[in-house]
Amino acid sequence: MRALRAGRLTYVILGVFTLGSLFPLVWTAIAASRNNTRLARTPPPFWFGGNLGHNLSVAWTDANMGTALLNTVIVAGTVAAGTVVFSTLAGFAFARLRFRGSRVLLTLVVGTMLIPPQLSVVPLYMLIAELSWTDRLQAVVLPTLVSAFGVFFMRQYLAQALPAELVEAARTDGASSLRVVWHVVFPVARPAMAVLGMLTFVTAWNDFFWPIVALTQNGSPTVQVALTGLGRGYVPDQSVIMAGALLGTLPLLLVFLLFGRQIVGGIMQGAVKG
Repeated sequence: MRALRAGRLTYVILGVFTLGSLFPLVWTAIAASRNNTRLARTPPPFWFGGNLGHNLSVAWTDANMGTALLNTVIVAGTVAAGTVVFSTLAGFAFARLRFRGSRVLLTLVVGTMLIPPQLSVVPLYMLIAELSWTDRLQAVVLPTLVSAFGVFFMRQYLAQALPAELVEAARTDGASSLRVVWHVVFPVARPAMAVLGMLTFVTAWNDFFWPIVALTQNGSPTVQVALTGLGRGYVPDQSVIMAGALLGTLPLLLVFLLFGRQIVGGIMQGAVKG
């Protein structure tokens, strides 16, 4: 098979898209290194200043960023782990188990994706208030432990990647349902689980709408809730706000740097399986 080689135009196009993708992050760092007076001028600055350390320190203190980062790691990690496990189990059931009403139930699960999340805020908050969970992390974790997208995603992957004969062979050897899931389903679904876990972690990390309703800045804030307390005043300090946004983005960049190869590999394997 003849190998395809990239030409100069390909590298130019990739370079342009790479620079365009990095520009928001670079601009955030530039703005965080300046002061509010310089950011208000025209044209805006396009190179780094000398206030980055000071602005980061102010943002860290004013937003209680240490507690917020710890809370967000707990929330995003728990939500990602729960979504991956429960979605894989449900996806396996819909893909390879035969039971009455499976198509109807799958249609209902997918149909919930069409419901705007704003419609469930009032009854969900009433339930959280009845349980005395307001301003506690479980108020953010439990409602998002399972996602309809995750169930559908894992069902589609396992329907292609998990042969029915493999499950039947495990059953014939006397494996229980738990052993089938642990020794057969999880190893086959590992690439898709890695992709789903990463997507869920990023979504939970950046979630703002429900956390701002259920949590407060002075209680148990996540990063997005904590950032709402920055720059308050008659003239908001945009440089401090940008410094806080930079602090909230760095952990995600670290995760991508550490697990980027596994994530891309999982996406490619999923594409080949599909």
